[in-house]
Amino acid sequence: MSVDRARLVHYAGASGDRNPIHWDVDFAKGVGLPDVIAHGMFTMGAAAECVSAWCGDPGRIVSYGTKFVGMVVVPRDLGAVVEVSGKVTAVDVDAQLATVELTVTSQGRKILGRALAVVSLARAAGV
Repeated sequence: MSVDRARLVHYAGASGDRNPIHWDVDFAKGVGLPDVIAHGMFTMGAAAECVSAWCGDPGRIVSYGTKFVGMVVVPRDLGAVVEVSGKVTAVDVDAQLATVELTVTSQGRKILGRALAVVSLARAAGV
């Protein structure tokens, strides 16, 4: 997923998280950051969106959690790319649940750690 400054500003407005480290480069650098950074919850949501696309319905995600271990730095000219991959690490046939372990990186650095989603494998009635 590509991330640019405009997307961060839109996310800030939608989420209510208007911290200037996400849109003001001078402020971000003034507090020791290399540049503007993406919101952690934006990054977490981007990873969840990939799981949703894989399973076909966001309502099938039973649980999702992660640990924030890095930042997505978003330079003005280049923007950034968040790369998400996943692997099914467990399947509970009786409960019809699959555990998906996600790997989320940007610029070769890990962004989310222990990102796990549990997905229902059951189809809704009538589907």
